[in-house]
Amino acid sequence: MNRRVEYPKIPLDSVIEINEIVSLFYFEYAKDFVFQGESHDFWEFLYVDKGQVEVMADTEGYQLQQGEMIFHKPNEFHSVWANGKIAPNLIVVSFVCNSPAMKFFENKILKAGEEEKNILANLIRERTHCFNKRLNEFITVKDKRPDELFGAQQLIKIYLELLLITLIRNNTAIKKQERISSLTRRRAEDDLVNRMICFMKQNIEKNLTVDDFCREFSLSRTRIKSLFKDRMQTGIIQYFRRMKIERAKELIREENYNFSEIAERLGFSSVHYFSHVFKKITDMTPSEYAVSVKSKAELPKE
Repeated sequence: MNRRVEYPKIPLDSVIEINEIVSLFYFEYAKDFVFQGESHDFWEFLYVDKGQVEVMADTEGYQLQQGEMIFHKPNEFHSVWANGKIAPNLIVVSFVCNSPAMKFFENKILKAGEEEKNILANLIRERTHCFNKRLNEFITVKDKRPDELFGAQQLIKIYLELLLITLIRNNTAIKKQERISSLTRRRAEDDLVNRMICFMKQNIEKNLTVDDFCREFSLSRTRIKSLFKDRMQTGIIQYFRRMKIERAKELIREENYNFSEIAERLGFSSVHYFSHVFKKITDMTPSEYAVSVKSKAELPKE
């Protein structure tokens, strides 16, 4: 007579679980490559497979060497530069993970050992088995290969989780102070301010607010205002208004529009408000400016 034995079943905990990836790249960049920056609501890490790069993470700049990786937590602004001397190769992976253990990676720069490097190589290999796109191209659900190698998607998940667990176990964190670069931060901030000014020029006819800049550049109101004031010695909206008035002066000199039309073209709520801002900035009303321009034009030549 067969005797049925009841064996205990032991549930296994998952300390890190990833079910969605956003991107999985291997980039071979030129020595003068610049990525101007972004923020998003998921995790991302950058690994330097070759060369060196400069990275902006939130408000701090860092220099990363070959074999080092930096993690960007959700909603952290980040940007990347090559150093102008060495063409870098980079692995960039972004993914969704809500596991509490991910807190380990906040504000971390880590040194990858041979174990982690092998896992990264396996991760990249399975990406080619799963998606019908080059390694430097974005992937979508539609890009999954019809001849996908068995288990490729699951192995991407497994290798990525294994990498994170291994990094936590080995804990090869580098002191961030050793990688801080004020030059990188300055360069990133100057570039960001220049992009804000370009954004103003492209939207000169709109009534931009600080919130519009926050949405465009994925930064907080406090960060936007303090950064612009520090670099330009004036508020961001004040600068934009001055830019509008400079454009208004051009339009007045061209004599193709009346003041009401100029006010409307430049996004002012009324011609009266336009005149108020114009006088505040130039110490003249639009009419007085127009007269002064004509007076200068009529001066006799010597």
